[in-house]
Amino acid sequence: MSTPDNDLKPEEFAKAAAEAITDAQTRNFRDAAGVLANAGLCGVCAREDAGGLALGIEFAVPIVAEAGRLRLQWPLLETILIAKALGDSPLAAELVGGERVATWALQGNLQDKLAGHARHAGHCDWVLVADGRGGGALLDLGSVEIQNDEALDPEHPQSWLKLDGAKVLAALDAATFAALQRDSDILIASLVNGAAEGALTTTAEYMSTRVQFGRPLSAKQAVRHLLARMRLLQEASNAGIQRVLRTDEDDRVRDTRPVLANALAGAAFVLEKSIHLHGGMGFTWEVPLHYALREVRKFDAAWGSGALARQVGRDFIQSV
Repeated sequence: MSTPDNDLKPEEFAKAAAEAITDAQTRNFRDAAGVLANAGLCGVCAREDAGGLALGIEFAVPIVAEAGRLRLQWPLLETILIAKALGDSPLAAELVGGERVATWALQGNLQDKLAGHARHAGHCDWVLVADGRGGGALLDLGSVEIQNDEALDPEHPQSWLKLDGAKVLAALDAATFAALQRDSDILIASLVNGAAEGALTTTAEYMSTRVQFGRPLSAKQAVRHLLARMRLLQEASNAGIQRVLRTDEDDRVRDTRPVLANALAGAAFVLEKSIHLHGGMGFTWEVPLHYALREVRKFDAAWGSGALARQVGRDFIQSV
């Protein structure tokens, strides 16, 4: 880019991202890819020679948070990460340009011939899986068998993939894959935090306009206490995400797992309470908060439904 990175601010990307995402939501899956790519979202972290902006992961955080807030059903965070990891490969350019779409199977590996918890696999071209030896492998989804798991979301199910005979398009070494996993933790935390932020905004507006016995619901102390607690969790999650983007006092990268575990738990609480405060309306199509809750629960299930938080706690206890 001709403009130095230090002249850019990540938060400035949120508005532009929101406009593109809103547009993409009115289109089919493939047309949405073109809209998001033309807005520069798919290649925000990809190398310049692949058509990207070559910016740090901190610039993807507000973009992915907007995707969560607006409940985008498209694998934007996966495409951003994989385009970055592919470096100067021609495959990266195809992702950046919106010609191809990629997702990521968060469980399983190529060596075991089974991978799962991949979002939107039925619509994507490629999928990234662990190779079972510390690295990663980008596979052609046309060469694998896809089985949808509708337990958590019948409308946008996660997929399990049988990898017998899978065609490998590219391989990622262990160092690249480890860096990608770290970035993934940050962006998933940003996505679910954005989803909770959208729900909290909707709920606060509803509470201030819904009148019972001559007073808005937000005037009731119990409601205000709950909204305050929800806001506190949101601010703590925001602070954690911003903190993990920076090195510690010894200039070492911080562990992303506590941030991700906290974001998943906090987002689930905020979304569940938002639905509760709507009096059940959150499960209706008019106030579709349940879509965001499903997304959070799907990500949580990929780490064992609370197992990540328990492991982070055990690791901390053992370290002191």
